[in-house]
Amino acid sequence: MRLLVIGGTRFVGRHIVLAALAAGHEVTLFNRGRTGPALFPQCRNLVGDRDTDLSALADGTWDATIDTCGYFVRQVDALADALEGRGGQHVFVSSVSAYAEPMSPGYTEDGPLVELDDTTIETFTDALSYGGLKVACERAALQRHGEGTLIVRPTYVVGPDDYSWRFPWWVARIARGGEVLAPGPQTGHAQVIDARDMAAWIVAMVERAEGGTFHTVGPSDTFTWAEMLNAIADVV
Repeated sequence: MRLLVIGGTRFVGRHIVLAALAAGHEVTLFNRGRTGPALFPQCRNLVGDRDTDLSALADGTWDATIDTCGYFVRQVDALADALEGRGGQHVFVSSVSAYAEPMSPGYTEDGPLVELDDTTIETFTDALSYGGLKVACERAALQRHGEGTLIVRPTYVVGPDDYSWRFPWWVARIARGGEVLAPGPQTGHAQVIDARDMAAWIVAMVERAEGGTFHTVGPSDTFTWAEMLNAIADVV
């Protein structure tokens, strides 16, 4: 398959590219060209900026397009305009921040979503604005690319190349030793997914041309915050 990845050089996007290459697919990257050509010289690297210049996408057709870095509706619309229907199945990487609080254990993809009064804002003033903008992007992607669109809502993503430092911070801090201050309650539920597992799943879904909206989470439904920190402590 010919896959177009928007981004594709950092964390989740990088692992999607690695999974696609491992599966034997032909991958094109579109990004600002800072690290893509050096990281993936075996891929076709298109240089541009999704905010200002999408002209590099004027030529080419793909079986699927995977958008790993869409945060604003105008970005989703501009990408759709640039591809003009040549991008194949569309995959939009969203977030579980799309769900409205409070969320109880066991909530499904049909749970209530964050609704913003203004979906044109471009500042993440809080978790609600981030989640609400992701919801708006999901809806824009579905409107522009149809019901075959795959919407991916990850939970806490962990794994190599995690530049967010959310999970690696705990590993580094616990490794230093001593008493570690941690939030409670200890029995609070936690769900993580390894970026490599999520990437392999996304590629498999694209291979089957399966659309829909999905949580991407680890297999355990009994994992707690205390278990996660204790597991880190056991290893380091």
